[in-house]
Amino acid sequence: MSERKTDQAFWRRPAIADETEAHQIEDVRQQHLLLDPRYPLDSDRDVLDPMYRSSKRYWFFFALFAGLVLMMFTTWTVQMWLGLGITGLKRPTMWALYIVNFVYFIGIGHAGTFISAALRVLKVEWRRPISRAAELVTVFGLMTAALFPLIHLGRTWKFYWLIPYPNERQLWPSFHSPLLWDLTAITTYLSCSILFAYISLLPDLAMARDHTSGWRHILYSVLALGWRGTEREWSNHETALNIFSYAIIPVMFSVHTIVSWDFAMAIQPGWHSTIFGPYFVVGALFSGAGAVIIALTIIRKAMRLQYFLRTEHLEGMAKLMLLLSFAWDYFYFNDVLVPWYGQAPVEKSLFALFASGRVAPLFYLMIFANAIVPVTLVFKRVRTSIVGLFIVSLFIQIGMYIERFLIVPVGLGQNEIPFAWGVYVPYLPESLISIGAFGLVIFLFFLISRFFPLIPSWEVYEGQVLQGLRRIGRAILPTRAEPD
Repeated sequence: MSERKTDQAFWRRPAIADETEAHQIEDVRQQHLLLDPRYPLDSDRDVLDPMYRSSKRYWFFFALFAGLVLMMFTTWTVQMWLGLGITGLKRPTMWALYIVNFVYFIGIGHAGTFISAALRVLKVEWRRPISRAAELVTVFGLMTAALFPLIHLGRTWKFYWLIPYPNERQLWPSFHSPLLWDLTAITTYLSCSILFAYISLLPDLAMARDHTSGWRHILYSVLALGWRGTEREWSNHETALNIFSYAIIPVMFSVHTIVSWDFAMAIQPGWHSTIFGPYFVVGALFSGAGAVIIALTIIRKAMRLQYFLRTEHLEGMAKLMLLLSFAWDYFYFNDVLVPWYGQAPVEKSLFALFASGRVAPLFYLMIFANAIVPVTLVFKRVRTSIVGLFIVSLFIQIGMYIERFLIVPVGLGQNEIPFAWGVYVPYLPESLISIGAFGLVIFLFFLISRFFPLIPSWEVYEGQVLQGLRRIGRAILPTRAEPD
């Protein structure tokens, strides 16, 4: 049995005489979004309604996270006025919480576009409704991460010294400096990610333009760039997305490899490792996949998008996160094995610090959160539980943040000269700025949800047109739709 997808009959569910077959088809449709088409006007309304609907709870959290953002920028302003001396930065830990935040937010910013681009290249159909949220996680994560090299500079107004442009001073940035590497990497990846997200958004901007009036209609008319949905426009749109998908994947790998070189190119014990490149990339994808799941669960509940974001999508992300967990376990073990085998005195002191020293509770919490908790995703009951997935993803965020903390200030405080060891303790300014950074990412999601659709309607429609049902024996299975 198959359904021919003509323009007239596609949106109407045909009457099934056999009651057993009807129940089978209904069960399959409830499980798979692409096999459960609805009239476009109904779907468009469900996507656009959250942009107009505002509850008291929404405004409460909006004000809360806006307050955190205000706190962050106020503290940053005070720090620029008084200097970095008000923070806990001191020898030998001159890289601390700001660099931890930089690496962490770069990490969660990597997975979103990778998930959208890589799954598009692999033609994985369940990624369609989650691609927009994943791309926004990338854009907001990178924007937040880009602030921390500027915050860490202290004299933020001197940031233009990092940019290699012709100038009368005849002073050029040091190309040996990791700050210049980071500037180049972040600028490249952020520009590509914004363009990729914007191109994907064009058809939905045109849809919003056709369903709105007033200032929204003017805004969407300008942003839609005159999109009319002609065959040529769709062809160019598909070509552009394919080009970006293939191009942005190696850019993503190169960017976080550069971040790992910030550490690996130094001779600092615990950093000088050849495995840091792939280890940081896998860690970025691991934490980023968890961040995407957290964003999806919140969007699904808060914006009442259960029709679009179903268990199949979260389960697919859970399987990807489980795979990345095993990869992270391997690279972390590999990173520890070689120094342990070398038995250098300073490496032994680091192992003792982690195993039984002052940071032992953090170390064991990291192992529990990153290596043990994700194993629960082996069980289907956990993978299909919204609350369970949210808790697992939250543990992963905690574990990956601790991992960055152990690498940066803890590792930097214990070098080859014991009398130069130091203990980093975060002071109030960097703590407030770090809390505000998390609030900034969430605030940007709150803000963007008022202006742009978070579900790519055109991708869902396209997938529904390309999917069909077929009877094979007694089973009803998804299949590609038959051409007319």
